[in-house]
Amino acid sequence: QLAESGGGLVQSGGSLTLSCVASGFSLDDYVVGWFRQAPGKEREAVSCSSTKFRLTFYADSVKGRFTISRDNALNTVTLQMNSLKPEDTAVYYCVAGWGIDSSSCYGMERWGKGTLVTVSS
Repeated sequence: QLAESGGGLVQSGGSLTLSCVASGFSLDDYVVGWFRQAPGKEREAVSCSSTKFRLTFYADSVKGRFTISRDNALNTVTLQMNSLKPEDTAVYYCVAGWGIDSSSCYGMERWGKGTLVTVSS
């Protein structure tokens, strides 16, 4: 099970930190990360990380503003979001799966229920 926290309402230019804790399984060998889905839009990969493959992916739209981190000992994944924009408004999902490359992450097998991030202009 993956459980997210940290969503909320923030003004444009502000920051939020999303956290995800896994229970019932170890994140060690998984690709972990965050997807989001904005109203009326398709779900998209935001950022993912693999300890095994030593790869980190960021969507172009968040590069330089978002930072993903993971703590395998605590079984947690964090997304630090800075310089937030109204277009970052979405439900953010914590994910765990197996696929990652320089252009995306995929093959997500486990999903959290999501946490809503709303950025006001």
